[in-house]
Amino acid sequence: MASNFKSIPIIDISPLLSKYDDPKMAEDPDVSEVVKQLDKACKEAGFFYVKGHGIPDSFVKEVRDLSRKFFDLPYDEKVKIKMSAATGFRGYQRIGENVTKGRPDMHEAIDCYREFKPGMYGALGEALEGSNKWPDLPSTFNSVMEEYISLLTDLARNILRGLALALGGLPDEFEGDRAGDPFWVMRIIGYPGISDSKGLEMPENGIGCFYYPISNKMFVTGLLTLVNQDEEIPALQVRNQSGEWIWAVPIPGTFVCNIGDMLKIWSNGMYESTLHRVINNSPKYRVSVAFFYEPNFDAVIEPLEFCKQKVGGIQKCERAVYGEHLVRKVLTNFDFQNI
Repeated sequence: MASNFKSIPIIDISPLLSKYDDPKMAEDPDVSEVVKQLDKACKEAGFFYVKGHGIPDSFVKEVRDLSRKFFDLPYDEKVKIKMSAATGFRGYQRIGENVTKGRPDMHEAIDCYREFKPGMYGALGEALEGSNKWPDLPSTFNSVMEEYISLLTDLARNILRGLALALGGLPDEFEGDRAGDPFWVMRIIGYPGISDSKGLEMPENGIGCFYYPISNKMFVTGLLTLVNQDEEIPALQVRNQSGEWIWAVPIPGTFVCNIGDMLKIWSNGMYESTLHRVINNSPKYRVSVAFFYEPNFDAVIEPLEFCKQKVGGIQKCERAVYGEHLVRKVLTNFDFQNI
């Protein structure tokens, strides 16, 4: 359960990354300090910034710039990579096609998933079978995004090693059958500004605001998310225990990280995902690239034994199969009349 935090903590993870392959990393005092901060952040906020991650700022910015160039294209060009059930729900969706709890979200996006061979997961993975649909323009979009995915996969895996230590396990606790062959999801998202959204039919969003684009309130259903957000446009908000919305303002050189429901189950409720939303009340168009590092697609998620022992052996969270969890979310996440 999140506390009444008033800000999102910033954690320098460079000591963790420098020792990621050291079998004695847990004994390093600098690593121990990072682990302590991760534990505190996950228990109190469910969100944190990471700096010292080793990915050049110029490359992180290039990813956002290419995303913006794509969204600036005419609709007829963007729709060439239109998402549908036939594409495995991979590709472009226009504003309002993504739905959260029955209400359309005011953003457009490209959705990408880790590719896998048809039949690899049987009926469980059938809905998401397909190849990612990369646009022809900008011409470097495909190569840059694939490099970015590779870098963030490695980064997330190393952060997860720190989280394993924070929970009281070994650094490789989430390897093997749990997340040793991780699935991933990436959403490249564009939020229109106030001036861009004039004339759009805005849905009621549950908090009494109709006059600027808002993403509906949401939890993250996966494991660990790294968000690359525009540096000049505050929009992401996280709700604390008292119901106050706390701004996760853009901080250059950082990613915003948040934990998902699969980590909640593995931790037996020690860590919980936190309700958050996006409100772009700026006149500027906002770009955000969210990378979701996930368990193995067919992983059975249930509380870790050492986490249960901390509460007298009581299991507080029900088991789940990650792939079933994801597919269920995807199948209820879009307006099928439009796609």
